[in-house]
Amino acid sequence: MKPIRLMSGFLTVGGWTLLSRVLGFVRDAMILAFLGTGPLYQAYVVAFRLPNMFRRFFAEGAFNMAFVPMFSKKLEAGDGSGDGSREAARDFAEEALSALAAVLIVLTLLAQLAMPWLILALASGFKGQPQFALSVDFGRIAFPYILFISLAALLSGVLNATGRFAAAAAAPVLLNVLLIAAMTGAYLVGGDVARALVWGIPVAGVAQMALVWIAARRAGFDLRPRLPRLTPEVRRLVRIAIPAALAGGVVQINLLVGQQVASYFDKAVGWLFAADRLYQLPLGVVGIAIGVVLLPDLSRRLAAEDHDGSRDALSRAAEVSLALTLPCAVALVVMPLPLVSVLFERGATTPADSAGIAQAVAIYGLGLPAFVLQKIYQPLFFAREDTRSPFRYALAAMGVNAAIAMGLAPVLGWTAPAWATTLAGWAMVALLIRGARPMGDIARFDARFHARIWRILAASLLMGAVCWLATRALDPFLYTPGLRYIALAVLILAGAMSYFAIAHVIGALRLSEFKRAFKRS
Repeated sequence: MKPIRLMSGFLTVGGWTLLSRVLGFVRDAMILAFLGTGPLYQAYVVAFRLPNMFRRFFAEGAFNMAFVPMFSKKLEAGDGSGDGSREAARDFAEEALSALAAVLIVLTLLAQLAMPWLILALASGFKGQPQFALSVDFGRIAFPYILFISLAALLSGVLNATGRFAAAAAAPVLLNVLLIAAMTGAYLVGGDVARALVWGIPVAGVAQMALVWIAARRAGFDLRPRLPRLTPEVRRLVRIAIPAALAGGVVQINLLVGQQVASYFDKAVGWLFAADRLYQLPLGVVGIAIGVVLLPDLSRRLAAEDHDGSRDALSRAAEVSLALTLPCAVALVVMPLPLVSVLFERGATTPADSAGIAQAVAIYGLGLPAFVLQKIYQPLFFAREDTRSPFRYALAAMGVNAAIAMGLAPVLGWTAPAWATTLAGWAMVALLIRGARPMGDIARFDARFHARIWRILAASLLMGAVCWLATRALDPFLYTPGLRYIALAVLILAGAMSYFAIAHVIGALRLSEFKRAFKRS
């Protein structure tokens, strides 16, 4: 994949992810308006996070990080005609799909029985509170989502490995569309909005799975379930996936520790979840999009022993990612309250809620570059089928997270989990960089990256100064009903225009490169 094609794939994934995250904002704003930050909202947060936690453990984390490199290399191999390699890749994908489905069906059944204990493991502070029974009820409804979305993630891996990113990137849009529709319908007929919202989660999972299944069939991979068997390839997949699963488990333990601490502070679970949704916008559009495109590309290049191409792909991915996320991180730190109040403060959500969410947003903003850099460095290990090293680094980061979240909670209060997430993210990046050194030049950014990164940082800081001044000038309008949306749009536009203008002038980025990539996309 040439650099321009890498950028094109990134723009495809990033564009669909941007649409999904914008709709996600609409969804989250509606949820907060209907439910506020009380027991119903906190029960929804825990119920929604439960299947998503296991999804990252099984599908996006463990299974896909092991599956995509193996599948990509099978596509790259063959006799030159491509037919034999595609047939072998299809057989492997069907075996993996069947094995994953069998594990997930058993897991879903067990979770239904153990739901009260799972909720206690996620938020023991809810015990004896109204939100505990609600969380158990909502959790049983939402949990089957893991089955459908995990199978969708594997099918998305097939599509991404073949260079078809659009359908897989578009699938999350369905989740937000269906949840928005469920809430709107319940409200219009006078029904239970919270329950309609939760029932919409598994329905959306079925819709997402159907979309990528059809797209994979059109791409020539009509995967059919078969009786699960422990073939040599599946055994190898499991051997590679287990360390990645453990690493994914460590990440989820970090989330669990943070949520446990937050559950002992009034409304903190809801505030941290809402803040998480805000910083996930740039992370999803940029970091996750780059990771999705970079992993199959690096896997193919390493299989072909294209070391120069691998280094170039890694450097361009990091350059583009940081050029787009560093200014976002600065904006989240400089102006979190205007963003939160305009986007979320309505209905049952109060100014006090906005202040709490904004505080967490600023802390997460400090960690945003680290979260993106993880998405850049991890494919270096996964493309080599090395999942053990990231697991060891994740264990160390877990220690940092737990020490800060639990040890400093008496001092920092409910913000301790946010600080823990940010500092553990930077610890993980430091370990990944150190662990990648033995790979040689492949894991080192090229001269162009080093020449531009300091200019990108300078442009981002100057943009931050512009945003700070603009926030002060627009302050009366940002909190005036009817005008606040226009004021926020002007504020964001001022920041974006100043950043790209400064970056272009000082040579941090070239707008012509983005234009060529958009044309190719």
